[in-house]
Amino acid sequence: MNNFTYYTPTKVVFGKDSETQVGILLQEFSATKILLHYGGESAKRSGLLSRIETILTETGIAYVTLGGVKPNPRLSLIYEGIDLCKKESVDFILAVGGGSVIDSAKAIGYGVANEGDVWDFYSRKRTASACLPIGAILTIAAAGSEMSNSSVITNEDGWLKRGYKSDFARCKFAIMNPELTYTLPEYQTASGCVDIMMHTMERYFNQSENMLLTDGISEHLMRTVMKSAKRLKKDPENYAARAEVMWASSLSHNGLTGCGTDGGDWAAHQLEHELGGMFDVAHGAGLAAIWGSWARYVYKEHPVRFAQFAVKVHKIAASSKDLHAIPKDELDILALAGIKAMEHFYHAIGMPTSLQELGIDVTDEQIEELAEKCSFNQTRTIGVIKKLDKADMIAIFTAAR
Repeated sequence: MNNFTYYTPTKVVFGKDSETQVGILLQEFSATKILLHYGGESAKRSGLLSRIETILTETGIAYVTLGGVKPNPRLSLIYEGIDLCKKESVDFILAVGGGSVIDSAKAIGYGVANEGDVWDFYSRKRTASACLPIGAILTIAAAGSEMSNSSVITNEDGWLKRGYKSDFARCKFAIMNPELTYTLPEYQTASGCVDIMMHTMERYFNQSENMLLTDGISEHLMRTVMKSAKRLKKDPENYAARAEVMWASSLSHNGLTGCGTDGGDWAAHQLEHELGGMFDVAHGAGLAAIWGSWARYVYKEHPVRFAQFAVKVHKIAASSKDLHAIPKDELDILALAGIKAMEHFYHAIGMPTSLQELGIDVTDEQIEELAEKCSFNQTRTIGVIKKLDKADMIAIFTAAR
């Protein structure tokens, strides 16, 4: 196992009606004027935004609002938020929504607390030295941004989707009421479940000597999300399943499932970021569409790990408990069976396993552009199971058609 530092400072308030505690939490973190940041009209239609505004007024906390966050949050709105916060002397950002809203809030927080262009952090030109404090009221279980140190935004100039990580942007608190996710469309719920699983799977597929405990947590989390996702497809207001998925969302991306590893692969995420930037697809759905092609392309570099995924997560029988003692041919069969089982799950919850199923008829020229951007103009490779260069990326995108 690798040495590791596990740092998770976010205060979590979980359960029914937990959003009613937002005023107390904002006072606890000394907020005097906040930016109430949210996405589309659903926060208004549900009445959640109005309830939050009432609590803020009754608590005596001043606020300004900025809505309009889209999936794959846009840099242009982030610039608008930075200007608004500076003009209004905002000292705290409250994100009401899912990962896109929280990621947008983090980027705004960087822009307010640091001089210069906030995009510099996402384009790796500079490193942030601070961030405006952020709290979250979670309405979508997916990205895990409420407890992670990362955010991903999209620059409309070139449609580049890029991520940045810093502990400065970790949320001070995260309010999680599973009931707030009841009204999510089926597709969005399923896409979120894929995103949750992938945050663990990216860490799970690595080249380390792994801790049994970390593996066990990861495997149980994945099985739990799969079971809950299928349950929610039939019964979208199943509180227990919503709660399992919401908590898994946070645990999958707060570092817990990566303790003792080399950090994981993350190639599928990098490939999907380019799909999201070019085609503006739902992140989880994009991950589902690309993952099988990535897995089949790289599994021979670490067949034991893929076989373990098949046995431990998908309960596929093996001839021996010691996977290292299994002949290579059987390892390959197990690995491929696990990949196929994963794709079967994606289909079971209405997720795509190809770009065509995702609704994208990608051209050779677009694949070339996707790979060029993903390789940062051929200046980097991605992945740890297998180091992928531009040619490898082209092969995976082509296989995913």
